[in-house]
Amino acid sequence: MTDRDGEDGRHEFSEGEGFQDPYDEFDLDPPELGVDPGKVDPVDSRVVSDTLDAENIGSDDVDATELLDVGLNYMQINRYEQATDAFERTAQFADDDRLEQEAWVNKGVAHAELEEYDAAIGAHREALQIDGESEHAATAETNLAYALWEFGEISEALEHAERAVEIDERFAEGWFNRAFFLSERGLSEEALHCIDNAIRLGLRNAKVLEEKAEILEELGEYDEAEEIADEANEMRERAEQRVMEERQEMQGQGVAGAGTQQGQQSNTQPRHTPEDPTVDVTDPGPAPKDEDDREWQLE
Repeated sequence: MTDRDGEDGRHEFSEGEGFQDPYDEFDLDPPELGVDPGKVDPVDSRVVSDTLDAENIGSDDVDATELLDVGLNYMQINRYEQATDAFERTAQFADDDRLEQEAWVNKGVAHAELEEYDAAIGAHREALQIDGESEHAATAETNLAYALWEFGEISEALEHAERAVEIDERFAEGWFNRAFFLSERGLSEEALHCIDNAIRLGLRNAKVLEEKAEILEELGEYDEAEEIADEANEMRERAEQRVMEERQEMQGQGVAGAGTQQGQQSNTQPRHTPEDPTVDVTDPGPAPKDEDDREWQLE
């Protein structure tokens, strides 16, 4: 036993000044990572990364365009939840208003695919707050109209559908959506004008023709409706045949032939330009406002 040991063989540690009462707790984590466990799930793996995004990652260190592409790739494989995260981060780090707006519009589309229409409405409203007259504004308006319709806001949905074609009168999808909403409210003549505009502007596929056939039936034009329906069926059969042929080709090429996707486009609805720039687009005018609006449901 040495002289430095106490009589009982134990080392006498310095008592020091002790702790104050009460004392501050000691924590290795920086204060910016402190979270309220009542508000944040402690097992949520994104908590730390989301906090660090705002604190430690500068916008110059993130390529927002690449983030947008990541979201679009998720959309291609139907991973919509991951897509919404990617688009939200794109909007967070984008230093260009157009890119941020495109991210919000795509986020709204992804939420709609998940049938999260409340979130889709919010995303499209965010897009329109950035710029209500830009190249993406008409797309945001028509997608907002769709989300509102699914959410049960029928009258407001039609208002935004009308707003879409006011922003861009050559936006074919806007005219088609407006035709659909008008038809569902029993305004078949106005709906026919709108869907004809969509077709003139280059939007001609089986879905559009089937909708036009239904509108013609509502108007009592049964012969023309039958002709349009037959054309739609033929178009759908040709499309299904092409899909089958493409699948057979992919199976023949194997995994190595799959390659990367080229020419990928944003999930915002594509803009169609008619071949003839002199095409006449007619506007049936705004839908009449009924005091007692019936709540229509999508079939």
